[in-house]
Amino acid sequence: QVQLVESGGGLVQAGGSLRLSCAASGSIFSINDMGWYRQAPGKQRELVARISSGGRTNYADSVKGRFTISRDNAKNTVYLQMNSLKPGDTAVYYCKQETPTMSGFKEWWGQGTQVTVSS
Repeated sequence: QVQLVESGGGLVQAGGSLRLSCAASGSIFSINDMGWYRQAPGKQRELVARISSGGRTNYADSVKGRFTISRDNAKNTVYLQMNSLKPGDTAVYYCKQETPTMSGFKEWWGQGTQVTVSS
């Protein structure tokens, strides 16, 4: 059974940093594409950053140059380093796993971790 457990959220002042972690279990981590998404109150969930099984990354324009996604296959963990945080980054951050299947991809989500940036 796949499980994704996020950690590292919290309250930080504008300009500060946080590092989110997502520990995955129940599948062969190295073959999965992983992503971080966020959802602010009253808004749709949006992609923040994504890293493929091969290490290719892509970012939302709003976080480019401030956030870095990385993965450690030995630890079955994906990270999101968030620097220069802004109040607009306040949201629940979710980890997503995409596992290739015969017919496409299957996806799983973590429970989310709250990030609050005060001005």
